[in-house]
Amino acid sequence: MTTLPELYAARVADGRLTRDPAQEAALEVLERIRAKLAEPEKRGLFSRRRAPEGPMGAYLWGGVGRGKSMLMDLFHEASPVPSRRVHFHAFMQEMHEALHEARATGQRDALAPFAEGVTNTVRVLCFDEMQITDITDAMMVGRLFEKLWEGGVHIVTTSNRVPDDLYKNGLNRALFLPFIEMVKTRMIVHHLDAPTDYRQGRLAGVQTYFVGGGPLDEIWADLSDGRSEGLTLRVKGRELRLDDFASGVARASFAELCGRPLGAADYLALARAVRVLILTDVPVLDRAHGNEARRFVTLIDALYEAGVRLIVSAEAEPEALSGKDVFEFERTASRLREMQAEGWGAA
Repeated sequence: MTTLPELYAARVADGRLTRDPAQEAALEVLERIRAKLAEPEKRGLFSRRRAPEGPMGAYLWGGVGRGKSMLMDLFHEASPVPSRRVHFHAFMQEMHEALHEARATGQRDALAPFAEGVTNTVRVLCFDEMQITDITDAMMVGRLFEKLWEGGVHIVTTSNRVPDDLYKNGLNRALFLPFIEMVKTRMIVHHLDAPTDYRQGRLAGVQTYFVGGGPLDEIWADLSDGRSEGLTLRVKGRELRLDDFASGVARASFAELCGRPLGAADYLALARAVRVLILTDVPVLDRAHGNEARRFVTLIDALYEAGVRLIVSAEAEPEALSGKDVFEFERTASRLREMQAEGWGAA
């Protein structure tokens, strides 16, 4: 069976990857998990899966663009057991929807059937971009992980934050601290301390605002490595589906994001879920586009505050996007200009 270091070396050899010692060190951690999963599965009474001894996964953290998602993709590809790769925010949305349905049927422990469904389906969950910003998620994630580990499910996750900084300054954070200790005890915590931001390297010197079109398809293909897993965000009973999403990079049209009755909560969820957004076909926002224009302003505000890298194709320059006397647009135009700066979103 091919090991992760062997798979990585093959991709370096064929030019798809550049050798990085920090990435290779992280691979050794992931290989420990992969090799453990390749061992015969232990079963308990009535042939139920037993939680194995030792680490129940890995928590890989580091700066944006260092290759965390790529390494997790390699792990998912080489997993010797059923594995699911999913964006952490999307998975939590699935969980909340399942809890709502379970409570509607009178379940005493609404989390139990959801966790059981996962443990009956996979032995590994690969979470991309783990972050906790919502009080409800903070209160539920500890119980969820416990149930998954009890069912023998390993968890491999990436994050931009060291575990101690999860849900930093959050409401009632003291109640969340036991989960942080659980992560540090049950998982291998590894800092991917790579000096190179490969995503920013790909965007270095690349124009990010195009009038009348532009090579957005080529930029998307490069940043997504020619694949897409899609992303579904469920917010307040609504579903925001992006077909083009991979490793924190999303592509959507103006009509998809601003032509529908979405609100601030939707855009905040999107800004938390993506690191780069490619936004296509932004029209001149005249009186006929009043509602769309207000949504666009809200979208840009959410992306700006979250430090999301934005790549845009539009009918006009930022200052000319708003028709006369439609609404105040100066701040949005200014932010669109600022977001074109080299290194925007690198922090």
